[in-house]
Amino acid sequence: MTKKKSAYAQAGVDIDVMMDSLKRIKKNVKSTNTPGVVSEIGSFGGLFKSPGKDYLLVASADGVGTKLKVAHMAGKHNTVGQCLINHCTNDILVQGATPLFFLDYLGAASLEPKVFEAAVAGLSKACRENGCALLGGETAEMPGLYPKGEYDLVGTIVGQVEKKKVITGASIRKGDVLIGLPSAGLHTNGYSLARKVIFQKAKKKLSDLVPGTKTTFEKALLAVHKSYLNPVVALMEKIKVHGMAHITGGGLVDNVPRILPDNVDAVFDRSTWKTPALFEFIEEAGKVDHEEMYRVFNMGIGYVIFVRAKDVDAAMDLLKKQKARPKIIGRVDAGKGRSLLIN
Repeated sequence: MTKKKSAYAQAGVDIDVMMDSLKRIKKNVKSTNTPGVVSEIGSFGGLFKSPGKDYLLVASADGVGTKLKVAHMAGKHNTVGQCLINHCTNDILVQGATPLFFLDYLGAASLEPKVFEAAVAGLSKACRENGCALLGGETAEMPGLYPKGEYDLVGTIVGQVEKKKVITGASIRKGDVLIGLPSAGLHTNGYSLARKVIFQKAKKKLSDLVPGTKTTFEKALLAVHKSYLNPVVALMEKIKVHGMAHITGGGLVDNVPRILPDNVDAVFDRSTWKTPALFEFIEEAGKVDHEEMYRVFNMGIGYVIFVRAKDVDAAMDLLKKQKARPKIIGRVDAGKGRSLLIN
């Protein structure tokens, strides 16, 4: 006998489907537990041990954005959760903080169990890799608010840093050197423009190769947002770091000034790194102004580190041992708190 659908299910929200999916993800979520976790998933609030009076908590919230549209096109949802965790980890890392726990939110018109479970598997994988507990979250079905078959994925990370080790950028001064760590692609920014150029203007398919490469647009666009946690933590243990910037929306032009003192400029030499082919294609096919590209995209540099000139060699050696592929990409000059791009 066929089970009669509840009135709520007929309205578009099936509680039974949601509860079944939540049961299936528990093992994945529990695999992210760290010693600080006190509560089990399913509680009304996640409990986590306080890091102590000598520490500050650092929090940040973000989303995957329209990269989710590409995930829907490809039918692949196991990497977007990784992108979200890594993005948020990098954001708090800028201040010298390491992650403690993460809270996610997934909202959809109606819950598709396989999609939901794949997204959570991605969240769990990145949490394990970053030593971060997936402490809890919210899953909401809202027919009429989200497009049918689509979902949004956002979240909040909380980390810790010793009060005496907070990095603000205030100690950046003339003569400091800029070290850049490469991105894995677009990361999670600029996808509205990228999708318009690639799929509408250039009429490309996900299976097409990015010109000049052996990589498909699908693989290039769904490349996981890189976490810089491990190499940067290793660097901070040995070298005095004066400032760091995660290059997200706004690119090098708008992100770096957020940490600069008012009396200096960060001068980037664009000839010191090769722009990845995907960015070059977007610029050419979309006829996007060259300078605008550096405000929309990371252009191949995902993270910037400021160190004293005397520490550069040691910093580069350490980062190379961490396989972070660092490059010296600029310097700090007297100025007005700006990012300047030369060459």
